[in-house]
Amino acid sequence: MLFEELIHRFQLEKNQPPSHANELLDFIQKSYIQRELSIVEYKKLYSELNNRNAEKPQSYMFNLNHANLQKINIPG
Repeated sequence: MLFEELIHRFQLEKNQPPSHANELLDFIQKSYIQRELSIVEYKKLYSELNNRNAEKPQSYMFNLNHANLQKINIPG
């Protein structure tokens, strides 16, 4: 039931149905950050979306190596 509610909420907010599970993944992450979803709800929905092969685009992923860590300037 929670997954159907997610789709309904997405449609209400975006005025269109989701075109892919990845859109729903973005939506639940935003909803969790904005405290619209509890951690329990988020985990259940994330699991469901993971089963539907939802994933973040590769551009969101990056590797930190030793050279990159040396370039980070933390004020203070």
